[in-house]
Amino acid sequence: MTPRESAEAEANKTFEEFILWTKRVLYVSTAFLLMVVVGCNSGVETGKGATGSKYNGEVYAPTNIGEDK
Repeated sequence: MTPRESAEAEANKTFEEFILWTKRVLYVSTAFLLMVVVGCNSGVETGKGATGSKYNGEVYAPTNIGEDK
């Protein structure tokens, strides 16, 4: 085997391993992010009687703009 053929075989092997590990890391990080999103969204309450954080516009409504004291 010539040095060129040996180098090409090693480069192909290294490239295949790089692609394999890239796919593994992508799949694991996608699964982790999916678990985080689902886990953080599990506590959100909906429906009647929910006590979660709800936006109430009256709390932030400006009531004293333009009034003279």
